[in-house]
Amino acid sequence: MSSIYFIGIGGTAMASVAVALSHMGHAITGSDMLLYPPMSTFLEEHNIRYFNGFSEKNLEETSPDLVVVGNAVSRGNPDLEYALDRRMELISMPELVRRELIGRNTSIVVAGTHGKTSTTSLAAWLLEAGGLEPGFLIGGIHENFGVGCRASGLVEQGFFATEGDEYDSAFFDKRSKFLLYRPDIAIVNNVEFDHADIFNSLDEIKRSFRLFVNLVPRSGLLLVNGDDPNSLEVSSKAFCRVERFSLDGNADWNAAEIVTGPEGTTFSLLRGGEDLGRVFVPLFGNYNVMNTLAATAAAMHAGVSFDSIVRGLASFRRPKRRMELLGDFPGGVTLMEDFAHHPTAIRVTLEAIAGMYPGRRIVACFEPRSNTTSRNIFQRELAECFDASAVVVFGKVNRPERYAPEDRLDTERLCSELAERGKIVFAAGGTGREYPGDIVGFLDGEVRTGDVVVLLSNGSFSGLKDQLTQKFKKS
Repeated sequence: MSSIYFIGIGGTAMASVAVALSHMGHAITGSDMLLYPPMSTFLEEHNIRYFNGFSEKNLEETSPDLVVVGNAVSRGNPDLEYALDRRMELISMPELVRRELIGRNTSIVVAGTHGKTSTTSLAAWLLEAGGLEPGFLIGGIHENFGVGCRASGLVEQGFFATEGDEYDSAFFDKRSKFLLYRPDIAIVNNVEFDHADIFNSLDEIKRSFRLFVNLVPRSGLLLVNGDDPNSLEVSSKAFCRVERFSLDGNADWNAAEIVTGPEGTTFSLLRGGEDLGRVFVPLFGNYNVMNTLAATAAAMHAGVSFDSIVRGLASFRRPKRRMELLGDFPGGVTLMEDFAHHPTAIRVTLEAIAGMYPGRRIVACFEPRSNTTSRNIFQRELAECFDASAVVVFGKVNRPERYAPEDRLDTERLCSELAERGKIVFAAGGTGREYPGDIVGFLDGEVRTGDVVVLLSNGSFSGLKDQLTQKFKKS
């Protein structure tokens, strides 16, 4: 077994892979800045030693056989510079996953702008329900398994399900991660513009997805969102069998007679027009029905029976930070958290939450943190995606100094446009200790009994979750 060092170990995927390889017998260490729960806690619970901060002394002390370089790590990082000077072997995380975890297993890769984590989580749990002991890598902690990554439990003819991100792999490998995962069964959930820091246009993103589709062997299977024109376009020249999943009733996999209840969604599962029976999944929103269709199709192609599918779906638990309930508080307020940070994801998430809590007011708190939403690329779309909410709060734009003023997201303008739509709005402007306390102060005077407060961010929102949790407990 090897000693492996992770530069950037606090990333969700990096930490999950580190723990999985530790369980396989590798000696794991790593480093990162500003680690926060759940990943810091997760590493500590699994006895993974890590350094808070980057320093040449870290690698000098550990002297690993292999150095994994996270895709957020760039030249100038002290750990990386030391590794380069000492001619240490460097590897990207996706390459490591392919080599150590996917190996000769049947590789199921879930790609798409939205829904990757939920769909991969569903697929892995359905394979588990079918007795296939899958390995998996998802961008979050899988609540059914308690980890975000593990190796396949089968020595031969096993399965490995991977969340296939289109983001690049490392500073020395600018390929999309999903191009390294050797798909046998591939899912394309949807294709939209995102990641403006590495893609200049939707056409560039489509090109990367076409390359992904072209990796599926002729004996493999491609499952495509039949309701998304961009997904159909990038899949049009596949060499393998292609099956569509859809809600329109005209695809290989369909959901019919969809009924939403207080605990989740029930629908009839149709395969090739044949009604296989009713299934229940504790998820909300049509987008999660689509995720369920895709995962079910992949699992059934892997050999999982319909009866096992029914049991698996009913017992599925959402990954953390995917419409996660943080608490129902004495003052009649519900607090939730979701990873949504793209306008489409924000819209469908808020619509689903409104369906979960009919008649209750939605208070949406959004942090413009990603490299795309911190710019004004989605200025118009962000003004249109909060229709399901009554109150909209914007956190500070993350690292605005990276962009010229005319290129930054203008949250004051968003507030004006949303106010014209009848929304109650607030844009944080505090600095230092004032933030996110200014948001807490606004909500203190605005939140009412029965409100559902939703935190939307792909980061920590500067600790807003903990502050609001403490406040609502005292209300």
